[in-house]
Amino acid sequence: MPNIKVFVGSSHRDLGEKIVQRLGIELSKVTLKKFSNRETCVEIGESVRGEDVFILQSGCGEVNDHLMELLIMISACKTASASRVTAVIPCFPYARQDKKDKSRAPISAKLVANMLSVAGADHIITMDLHASQIQGFFDIPVDNLFAEPAVLRWIKENIADWKDTIIVSPDAGGAKRVTSIADHLNADFALIHKERQKANEVASMVLVGSVKGKVAILVDDMADTCGTVCLAAKKLHEAGAVKIYAIMTHGILSGPALDRISTAPFEQMVVTNTIPQEECLQQCPKVKVIDISMILAEAIRRTHNGESVSYLFSNVPL
Repeated sequence: MPNIKVFVGSSHRDLGEKIVQRLGIELSKVTLKKFSNRETCVEIGESVRGEDVFILQSGCGEVNDHLMELLIMISACKTASASRVTAVIPCFPYARQDKKDKSRAPISAKLVANMLSVAGADHIITMDLHASQIQGFFDIPVDNLFAEPAVLRWIKENIADWKDTIIVSPDAGGAKRVTSIADHLNADFALIHKERQKANEVASMVLVGSVKGKVAILVDDMADTCGTVCLAAKKLHEAGAVKIYAIMTHGILSGPALDRISTAPFEQMVVTNTIPQEECLQQCPKVKVIDISMILAEAIRRTHNGESVSYLFSNVPL
């Protein structure tokens, strides 16, 4: 593939290596370090003049440092005369702060969008945005890819009685995602209505639908402290579900998440590798990972060649 450079930030090098291996190219050289005062230093190690540049950086770990690193890398490539700079952000940072839900609340996702545009990004590739309207925060093209095709394939390959499943959304916001998966599997779906007292704390839950005697699959876009999804699993267990799986696109798994997963009535907690999961896999045997590197690699290839990426909304590349 001529005239293409793929750089990887320090957030998820393993995913970057899988992507370039799939594309049949090598990672482009960049030096990332911190000065003694903790300022980020970026040195692009090869010419990008006239090149189609892709920079991979996920919103995880030290989120603010990684975001700043991405902005500096975009700016460095743009000022070095790259023809186009695409930011590949599998897990979009600050995506949950996408609306003004109380007085004086910031819309931080909009601020991040502005920062990426001002830094010089020409195009954004991301996956399963927490709210798809975040695409409207940008005045540049945004491709919001879906993990759904990879999730459907995992369900069919790893759950023997997948034809007798019920797909469950742990909150009303994920109903559209859940009904889409349920339609593809020709399965029923259920909904859990929750009331929050404050962030990361759920006051009460009500199950809408019957799960008795069925395999229940909880589906959502992200799992952070896992308080909601573990309470939902207990609710499904009490309602008579015979097996319970959880499938989340972004496995942030922060704070007490792994302890909660270990004690919750899950068969497995399945996440994708939009965020590095090596430590979680070692600490909790219930955590399983779906590789989505082939979807991102194909999106990069199609973007570089000027092809449509809509194929990826319903198919996993072979």
